[in-house]
Order: sequence, then C-alpha cells, then structure tokens
Amino acid sequence: MTVRRGVPAGAERRAAELYWDAFGRKLGPALNPPDKAVPFLAAHLNADRAVCALLDGQLVGLAGYQLGGRSLTGGSASAVLRTYGHLRGLHRLALLALFERHPAPGQLVMDGIAVDPGTRGRGIGSLLLEEVAAVAAEQDCREIRLDVIDTNPRARALYERRGFTAVRTEHTPYLRGLLGFGAATTMRRPVGANGPRGLHTP
Repeated sequence: MTVRRGVPAGAERRAAELYWDAFGRKLGPALNPPDKAVPFLAAHLNADRAVCALLDGQLVGLAGYQLGGRSLTGGSASAVLRTYGHLRGLHRLALLALFERHPAPGQLVMDGIAVDPGTRGRGIGSLLLEEVAAVAAEQDCREIRLDVIDTNPRARALYERRGFTAVRTEHTPYLRGLLGFGAATTMRRPVGANGPRGLHTP
C-alpha cells in the first residue's frame, strides 16, 4: 500500500468514480445522472487537494481537503450551467450551495474520504486521515474539521477512532426526502492529535 499526495495523472476518472461511489447518494440530486456526474467531477478535480492510496499501482482510496480557497471537487457555476443547461443548472447550483463549507482561520476542512468497497477494512481510511493531518501540520493549521451525515455511521466511527470529536449537529429533516439525510455533525481534531489505535495495513 502506498499513500501519496495528489491524484496521479491519468487517474482523474478513477478518482471521480470512487468519489461518486462514496457520495453519489448525497450529491445525486445536484449532479445526476451518473453518466454526467462522473465526467463532470473528473474534469473539475483539483488534483493537488487530495491524498491517495494506491495498491499495486491502482487508486483504491482518496481523501480530499479544502485549503487556500480550493477543494478537491471544483467546477464553476458556468461549468455547471454548460453541463446541465441553464434552467436545470440553476436548480443544481442551489443544491450544491447547501454543501459549501468554509474553513475558519487555522482550519483545514476535509472534503470526504472514499475507499474502494473491495479494499475496505484494511486501514486505508486511517492512513488517508493521518496523511491529511500531516498536510494540515505542514500548513500550520491548528485543527481539522469535517462534517459527517447521519446516514454514514461507519465514517463517523472511523473519525472517532482517529481522534475527532463531535462539536455540533445540524438537524435538517426537511432535506431527508431530497438528499437522503436529515442531520450533519461537525467534528474536529486538533492538529498533532493521533487516534487511539495504531495504523494497520495488512
């Protein structure tokens, strides 16, 4: 297993597929259908805003983060309108705005972790989190912040094992029917803190 910074050149489509597999249910109302969403994500990735895990040279996981005003997933409003059309695009832009998160001074905001289903349970998520933590430390950030939705308890359990603490839960039951979740919890971890369990890479 190799962990590296940045999406490898030529692996943008694979990165977009992993990201969509992890977050397609949440992003679907804004970016569906998948045959448009995945190419859109691949075309607008900021490759330098990710850490990646490779197994035998194959991309099997990635974690995105927001820093310096740029995050892993990009795409301007005009790009959304070009891809989806003006009328439908405006509706999609409104939905995408619901997911915007801006870091406070001294924060690195994570943009989600995606791991290939066939390699889950092998410690890849923990490796990715620790590499993001290293990036945060190098950038003199005081803490890492992320949001996890109520329908993803597996991710929340991973974050808690790696030293994240829940600080606030925003309940949005009116979004459950539209986006598939009704609450999002903000979690934080001080930079330099390690989770209570060691990394495991079988």
